[in-house]
Amino acid sequence: MPGGRLTQQERRQIAAGLADGLAYAEIARRLGRPTSTVTREVMRNGGPTGYRADLAHHAAERRARRRGPAAPRGAAPAPLPHGRDAEALREYEENFTAVLMASGLPKMLARVLVCLHTTDSGSLTASELVQRLQVSPASISKAIASLERYTLVRRERDENRRERYVVDNDLYYQSMMASARDIADQVEVIRHGVEVLGSGTPAALRLEKIARYLDYVGERFARAAEEARDLLYANPEGSPAEPSG
Repeated sequence: MPGGRLTQQERRQIAAGLADGLAYAEIARRLGRPTSTVTREVMRNGGPTGYRADLAHHAAERRARRRGPAAPRGAAPAPLPHGRDAEALREYEENFTAVLMASGLPKMLARVLVCLHTTDSGSLTASELVQRLQVSPASISKAIASLERYTLVRRERDENRRERYVVDNDLYYQSMMASARDIADQVEVIRHGVEVLGSGTPAALRLEKIARYLDYVGERFARAAEEARDLLYANPEGSPAEPSG
């Protein structure tokens, strides 16, 4: 039943699809499920090489039991801002996290980044992240340090001198340009390998082809990031302007 929880049989079909080397999109198509559902399911249960259907099903049942008990009478959770649906938001955060993990980001880094992106202010303190994610301060510190290296988060201090971790529009531009520089560095190293291996040799010819390809892609990648930068600041048509600051 698309949109509901995965059944044990569906999880076995996912495991069979992974064993056959099928892409997530193809497995999802056969199940009649969104690709993000399959991606999240696999990434939170051992990844494509460690996924086990029965273990994943038992883990899902344990999570459902932990979420199951009703809140104590008189202690109803505070409503989310803008009338958001708590269950839909939780589902979205899990999907977002799974997609980032599938792209190579470690789980804790993905969780922190998603938490920041789904906060209206775009910034949280270390203690706020600890409370939201229910992890140790050391885990948050390590994750932030790594995200800074990826140019995905920056630090600033608020009026109370508290350190805050921030995501904003320009960080995506800075991250894209950092990726373009990484490509340029690879081209330089690969072309040096052509000299070392001897121009005209099979290995050198292979490296030269790779260098030409990366040089072409990297140059256009950087140009596109620069040309599209204004899109990070222009509000979509019909949407309200972002608050200043």
